[in-house]
Amino acid sequence: MTERRVKIAPSILSADFATLGNQVMEAEAGGADYIHIDVMDGRFVPPLTFGPMIVKAIRNRTSLPLDVHMMVMDPGKYVEELAEAGADLVTVHAESPIHLRSVVRQVKEAEMNAGVALSPATPPSAVEEVLPDLDAVLVMTVNPGYGGQAFIEGMVDKIRRMRAMLDERGLHALLGVDGGISAQTAGRAASAGADFLVAGSAIYGVGRGVAEAIAEIRSAAMRG
Repeated sequence: MTERRVKIAPSILSADFATLGNQVMEAEAGGADYIHIDVMDGRFVPPLTFGPMIVKAIRNRTSLPLDVHMMVMDPGKYVEELAEAGADLVTVHAESPIHLRSVVRQVKEAEMNAGVALSPATPPSAVEEVLPDLDAVLVMTVNPGYGGQAFIEGMVDKIRRMRAMLDERGLHALLGVDGGISAQTAGRAASAGADFLVAGSAIYGVGRGVAEAIAEIRSAAMRG
């Protein structure tokens, strides 16, 4: 059993866009710890989704921290807009064609927390040099771009390795896991060392209340 209180971050990528504000408020009322917002530019990954304007609109509907996941080619050009929109954590991809340390510093200078995401084929060593500057590391357990994908079981060992890297260095960065998270997979991710779990279709696409879905995932995570 994990000793951590695992936090839950509902991904609005799976929410009903016609009632997005209400879906966000329902997640907050249902015990969510963060709201996860996937920003995609149609280039780094095929879909085109939310931008800073949506972040700002959501900021007006919730007091929860906004966790913005930047699946874009050039995240740096959006940093100031995201700060003005009210983002709390901005996570960029190690695979983006960027100077990673510079972008992390840019996010921090804009007074937001900084995270780096790792796609399934990217090893933990890709963030080793910037780990002391990070507030979060996000291990992707699906290939980035689309919601509703199946959890890649081989990523459990990667979560463990990332947890060990953080703990061995005594670093404060939170370890998140994103992709295929449900009541069936949350325990494995949490036991491997996750601090927070991003879940989309398992919260918004199950045909029952958001609060019930969040509680089910959290219970599974805490059981390990």
